[in-house]
Amino acid sequence: MRYSRQNKILELIGKYEIETQDKLASLLREEGFEVTQATISRDIKELQLIKVLTPSGKYKYAVSKRSDAPITDRFMKIFRETVISTTSVNNLILIKTLSGCGSAAAEAVDNIGVPYIVGTIAGDNTMLVVVDSEEHVQELLTTFNNMISAKKQEA
Repeated sequence: MRYSRQNKILELIGKYEIETQDKLASLLREEGFEVTQATISRDIKELQLIKVLTPSGKYKYAVSKRSDAPITDRFMKIFRETVISTTSVNNLILIKTLSGCGSAAAEAVDNIGVPYIVGTIAGDNTMLVVVDSEEHVQELLTTFNNMISAKKQEA
């Protein structure tokens, strides 16, 4: 549930100019998530959201563009905890995730700096990774599967 909620937060801040935790909580409730201010605050901290100035002169929540270790670790954990399986065809990799976690897994891949990826497209429980060429697909599959198997080693 936490990953689905955090995924929805990322989606909402990408879609709306959200200035306050109250506004974010309200939008999450409209989407069916029962949240408290403490939950919102914890999610903002875990996602390392920042406030940025908008063209209209207001501040809104946004994903930090800094590439520091804690956020990379966070995205790695999201990937490990949400991905079920990987498969490929030609220069495409299809990744199956837990329900509601496709976007979170795609956001993780987009932010951890995996090479050779042209882009990702996410659904509710799947993610499509477009690779620059077929020759890099196996290397990426190995990388993804190693990330997933790290979950098993932690348990």
